[in-house]
Amino acid sequence: MGGGYSYWKTPRLHRITRHRYNCLPVDRPGHYLYVRDRKSGDYWTPSWQPCMRELEHYECRHGLNYTVITGRRDGVEVSVRTFVPEDDDCELWRVSVRNTTRAKKSLDLFAYVELCMGNALNDLVNQPNDQHFNEVFLDKKSSILYATKRYWNTFGSATVEQSNVAYDRYIVFATSLPLVAFDGSKAEFIGRWRSEQNPIAVERGKLGNTEITAGDAVGALQMRLELGPSATREFVVMLGVVEKRAGYKRDAERLAKKYLDVRRADEAFERMVAHWRDYVSCVQVETPDPDLNRMINVWNQWQTACTFRFSRDAGYYHGGLLFGRGFRDSCQDTFGPLMTRPEWVRQRLTEMSSFQFRDGSVVHCYYPVSGGYTRTGHSDTPLWLPLAVAMYIKETGDFDFLKVKTPYIDGGEATMLEHIYGCLDYTLKNLTERNLPKFGPGDWNDTLDYMGRKGKGESVWNAQCLCYVLKETIELAQRIGDKAAVRRYEAAYKKVADAINKYCWDGEWYIVGTNDLREVVGSKKNRECKIYLNTQTWAVMSGVAPKERALKAMAAAKKYLDTPKGPKLLHPPFRTINPNIGLATRCVPGKKENGAVFNHPVSWAVLAEALLGHGDQAYEYYRKALPMNPVVHIDRYEMEPYVYSEYVTSPDHPTFGQASHSWLTGSSTWMLRDVTDYILGVRPTYEGLTIDPCVPRKWKEFRIRRRFRGKIFEIHVKNPKGVEKGVASITVDGNRISGNLIPVEPPKSQPRRGAKWPVVQVEVIMG
Repeated sequence: MGGGYSYWKTPRLHRITRHRYNCLPVDRPGHYLYVRDRKSGDYWTPSWQPCMRELEHYECRHGLNYTVITGRRDGVEVSVRTFVPEDDDCELWRVSVRNTTRAKKSLDLFAYVELCMGNALNDLVNQPNDQHFNEVFLDKKSSILYATKRYWNTFGSATVEQSNVAYDRYIVFATSLPLVAFDGSKAEFIGRWRSEQNPIAVERGKLGNTEITAGDAVGALQMRLELGPSATREFVVMLGVVEKRAGYKRDAERLAKKYLDVRRADEAFERMVAHWRDYVSCVQVETPDPDLNRMINVWNQWQTACTFRFSRDAGYYHGGLLFGRGFRDSCQDTFGPLMTRPEWVRQRLTEMSSFQFRDGSVVHCYYPVSGGYTRTGHSDTPLWLPLAVAMYIKETGDFDFLKVKTPYIDGGEATMLEHIYGCLDYTLKNLTERNLPKFGPGDWNDTLDYMGRKGKGESVWNAQCLCYVLKETIELAQRIGDKAAVRRYEAAYKKVADAINKYCWDGEWYIVGTNDLREVVGSKKNRECKIYLNTQTWAVMSGVAPKERALKAMAAAKKYLDTPKGPKLLHPPFRTINPNIGLATRCVPGKKENGAVFNHPVSWAVLAEALLGHGDQAYEYYRKALPMNPVVHIDRYEMEPYVYSEYVTSPDHPTFGQASHSWLTGSSTWMLRDVTDYILGVRPTYEGLTIDPCVPRKWKEFRIRRRFRGKIFEIHVKNPKGVEKGVASITVDGNRISGNLIPVEPPKSQPRRGAKWPVVQVEVIMG
């Protein structure tokens, strides 16, 4: 209810409702329920938009996979709960209408959506032609409104070339109340010289029963209620999709029978809520910081579930037209759901491995429905698959996963182990003569996109990332007894690490790298971008930096990069466009990759400080990045105060503190794992759980409840001496163990969801 758009499986090829990107900030069209008083003719929307009539009361509440919007005007209170049930391809609006007065109310209600149906990019740029293939009709027997398209562009871009196929779905729109009238034509519903704010059909109080075979398509349903004093009526509106095949009406009628009933819709809602409650129950914490507790226990986990499901494909900023599933993004997106739904991660990693080429390179993004992909040559993209696989096995103990075979894009197949070795070997084959990775068209930082297109530029961050992943793969190879791989990758690690320390140390910090002209970027000798956050944090994370350099690099990051919102990506920002560096120099100073507080790199700063044992500093960076912090300045922050945004504008720009690109960001998974694995210090290993907290000195105790390998670990950590790091003793179910590793064997089978898991009590004394 309200703004936004709906889609089925993929927002590019299966867009259900239309979204006008350049209509911001009003966010129209959307999913609207108009309420009209038949006596006075006054009409309004409980979501405020699009009518924008004054409301006596307004409330919007977001939960796990649902939203409730409530509005009241002239004594009529309307509450709409929107959610997608677990089992079927539909969206439900569960509506409650309450008369709070002592007078009778005669109301007309109009449920409305503007339809796209199919290829969203084609709809955006070729809508005048695209609308000629639209069809909307009512099945009078069932009162279900059907909409489809007789043409479907299945190509990845908008084109006049056509694939000569029909859209393979029917959009269905129906209500549990008796249907008074309907409309399928936008022109008839909205009227000339009008908008969603004042549609002519609502103003008149009567829809026109228009079916269309061409024209802009909408779904509009008119219902009628007679409410006595203090009376309440409840009903359901369903927006769904069914396959276009013989018997499609039976499929739609089954959906309608299942959900167009308030009781059954409520039961579906409770099943959905139970699923997500179980999801977040995997990790629950109790620390002295209530904001941290709220984030870790609910919202951070929910955001990681959303990034896992949507990648960078659909959202307010990622419009669902270009990106599909980013390969590097999706690998990192597995880190969050891994703790609670490892089966999701296994399936996703299996899928992603099939988007690798025989030479070990991988695609940059792919489209799971169409099978299409984009190959760019970014230098870091192959490295994320080995890391994600290692994390999956540490969580589950599922070494058999390494034997699973999946195909290459260009023919043949390989085991998962061969896929991850291939990723590393491809990167190692693409080193410069100085044993540093080639920059290519970008590393993690996509805007350093002209540093190395001629094959000479070198990425220091990618060298550190390579070492980080080599270290993880060496550990995995040791665990499975692959001595040849251990020797090969240990030698590679030393070769690259030595090169980093020989060529890339600038005296106080590590440089960004060199471009194709052999010019150094990220040095104290530079006028702009003297220091760069990522190469300091990953020097620590990869173990490449000797202790003295690690401390010096992170101290420099603190000195030159820190702000009240967290450390910014680089300093000073670029103010001169440099075509030999790339888009970063074209970004406005203080925004995006040109010196913003980029939350993804901030999460790596948290991790690096924790690895160094700096609990106070790790926590300080984490606190600064919490989205709750800017609530008192919400008009400047402008984003949701319960999810991470991609970046926050730094002091180098007049809009310091303004955030952008919320929800779909890798910072969500890394921040979650920063807290669970490194600050609270409950970290999966191949053998079990390592307990290694790194906390602020002022914390005297905390608790964490963690599901792991078929058991629930209830861990109580006490810090009587106020230390940042160090474990004096661990007691497991009353028995003291040596060291800080709790051995945990993988279960023969995972306990079914909802079953009672064995509970293990753990007490940890820091000191």
